[in-house]
Amino acid sequence: MIKSLTQALGTAATKPTASVSGWLGKSIRLSDGGFWNAFMSAQSSSGKSVTVDKAMRLSAVWACVRIISTSVAGLPLSIYRRLPDGGRETARDFPLYDVVHNSPNEDMAAFHFWQAVVASMLLWGNAYCEIHRAGGRVIALDFLMPSRVTPETDDDGRLRYFFQPRKGARREIARGDMLHIPAFTLDGRMGLSAIRYGADVFGSAMSADDAANTTFKNGMMPTVAFSVDKTLNPTQRAEFRDYVKTISGALNAGKSPVLEQGVKPEMIGINPADAQLLESRGHSIEEICRWFGVPPWMVMKTDKGSNWGTGLEQQQIAFLTYCIMTYTAPIEQCVNKRCMTAVDRIKHYSEFSLEAFLRADSAGRAAYLSTMSQNGLMTRNEGRHKENMPSKPGGDILTVQSNLVPLEQLGKQNDSQAARNALMNWLKSESEE
Repeated sequence: MIKSLTQALGTAATKPTASVSGWLGKSIRLSDGGFWNAFMSAQSSSGKSVTVDKAMRLSAVWACVRIISTSVAGLPLSIYRRLPDGGRETARDFPLYDVVHNSPNEDMAAFHFWQAVVASMLLWGNAYCEIHRAGGRVIALDFLMPSRVTPETDDDGRLRYFFQPRKGARREIARGDMLHIPAFTLDGRMGLSAIRYGADVFGSAMSADDAANTTFKNGMMPTVAFSVDKTLNPTQRAEFRDYVKTISGALNAGKSPVLEQGVKPEMIGINPADAQLLESRGHSIEEICRWFGVPPWMVMKTDKGSNWGTGLEQQQIAFLTYCIMTYTAPIEQCVNKRCMTAVDRIKHYSEFSLEAFLRADSAGRAAYLSTMSQNGLMTRNEGRHKENMPSKPGGDILTVQSNLVPLEQLGKQNDSQAARNALMNWLKSESEE
């Protein structure tokens, strides 16, 4: 089998549409990403073949990938322009703004595009997007499935990217036209796949699920063997197996089976309670969460010592700092590097708005806007704009909490203060006389 596969791969290397057939009884093409993904999957110590598709069938993996990818995708990615005074403004007129903020390509909205990018970083360790330009400006970003992208190195050690579409020949994508975003990496160029490196953990979780499913399929009954007091010939063994099926049917129907003389049941295997099956499945959830950096309570894994109310705010901050930002930062920097020229980067940069996490917290959002506006860091109209509210006259003045006076008036006396001081000085002089 290995020899035939090697020969087929050698032929396929020169003919992209060549197929591997015979030993599987069907035709397999190089464009069949599902087959090659399964064939090249990681083998766990539990004997399970771990692929992205199989790992996503684990509820904990699904929950972790969904939570992280949707959290990042829900944050607006905008292009900002640096101002001479050190501030910034949203560069809506910059060509890249509409691509990364609203419509990356003809088929996807920005949310679904960045969700797919982050999911690829989580599962494959790398995300790939083809950059389309017109007149030197980026006009679209096409998401590419990582299973169809093959990175290779040339004689100088530089990365080359080859893409195999569903239909058509394999083609090379120029380095300048590839937005490659690695996740956690050791060499700074290629990200590491959590599915491949955590194959033992995911394989163990799969085995625990299979054991649980088998236990429930058998009606929570342990595996039973029957001993007889004589040697049976093949015909008698076949008849006895049919007899055992009758016994199993009686048990499933809630009836008590009748055992013939000389037949004794003996339980073999390990009882689910003795095997700590439930504990093992719970431990697998925690292990999977550890691989993705997600707190177990976010995938609804709670116990008597944890609940949603204890230190929830600090846990959310930790999730934002140690998980979400490890994906937003590389995306921002790769967009800046690959989608902007060196001249563009002098005045422009991309950044996710992490303030969007406050949308679901009305009290926190109100406290943030109040603090910013009452300490001269934001005008009231700027705060209203963040709430999608129109401007109000006089709302473009920075104020501070000290009587909410304009910043340029701090340290100066207004008319009422001057009159009051004059009166106090007159009264003081009259009393002295």
